[in-house]
Amino acid sequence: QVQLVESGGGLVQAGDSLRLSCVASGLTFSDYVMAWFRQAPGKERQFLASSSGNGRRILPGDAVQGRVTISRDNTKKTVYLEMSMLTPEDTAVYYCAAGRDTRAPMEIRPDRYPYWGEGTRVTVSS
Repeated sequence: QVQLVESGGGLVQAGDSLRLSCVASGLTFSDYVMAWFRQAPGKERQFLASSSGNGRRILPGDAVQGRVTISRDNTKKTVYLEMSMLTPEDTAVYYCAAGRDTRAPMEIRPDRYPYWGEGTRVTVSS
């Protein structure tokens, strides 16, 4: 059974940075693209970034380009998301997702990822 567990969310101040983590189990981690999404109240789930199974290909999302860094440690089955210069508009639930790495261009659509974590909430105060 695949499980993804996010952590690192909470209440932060505008201008701060944060680092989210997602630990995976029940899958061969290096065989999977790992992605981060977020969803704010009343809005669609938004792609942030993805990393190929070996970590050599990175796809940043347009919405937060330049402010996010995705990385992974395959020995720990963990993917990270670092975000800088946070604003209240970054307030959302942040999710990690996993999908098989087929060596094709990485997907940005949420429905292309079969496995999801429960999410970690990030609230940015002004």
